[in-house]
Amino acid sequence: MPYLIFISFFLMIACGNSSDQTDKNQVESKSSHDTKRIIYFGDSLTAGYGLPDFEDAWPHVLTKKISAEGYSYQMTNAGVSGDTTSGGLGRLEWVLAEKPTIFVLELGANDMLRGINPSVTKENLRSMIRQIKSQYPNTKILLVGMYATPNMGKKFAKEFNSIYPDLSKEEDVPLVPFILEKVASIRKLNQKDGIHPTEAGHKLVADTVYPYLKPLLVK
Repeated sequence: MPYLIFISFFLMIACGNSSDQTDKNQVESKSSHDTKRIIYFGDSLTAGYGLPDFEDAWPHVLTKKISAEGYSYQMTNAGVSGDTTSGGLGRLEWVLAEKPTIFVLELGANDMLRGINPSVTKENLRSMIRQIKSQYPNTKILLVGMYATPNMGKKFAKEFNSIYPDLSKEEDVPLVPFILEKVASIRKLNQKDGIHPTEAGHKLVADTVYPYLKPLLVK
């Protein structure tokens, strides 16, 4: 402790170190404050399921694209294969600790495939949007939409397909209408399961999301 040091030379060194540490902390604090981060929060489509390299997933492709245009954003790929909106709601608090500047919300496909009541999916998504707004009012949210597959039936499809446009209006957040717009049902752009995009497919998904993300970016 400084008060136990009686030799002035060592006292000066101790004070100098303290000052240096304070300056370092201030620099780190400023750096942390200035860091802009995009969190991509989703399921296997965001995680890059089935790709040889997860960095070929569309969030990475998209972040590289905007970086090449002079935007400085760090990114977190918070995609979890198999995740539902209930699962996403459960892990949201942990992910928000990264203090996102932009939050890209892509969930609901697994709810649809499991036949979960669309009203449940909608309320889970709404809860996530409102939690983000409550904790970080300045964070910009981009909602990413999904369409129901034909085998789910017309009634289910109608209810599910209305989730995203309705939430976009009700919660005043921009919407990517359909994440798989350029790749759905195109065999060469999807893996053998017919659901998850190939590397080429992910590049087109990034192209689909880009026009909706760009207005949210700042240099």
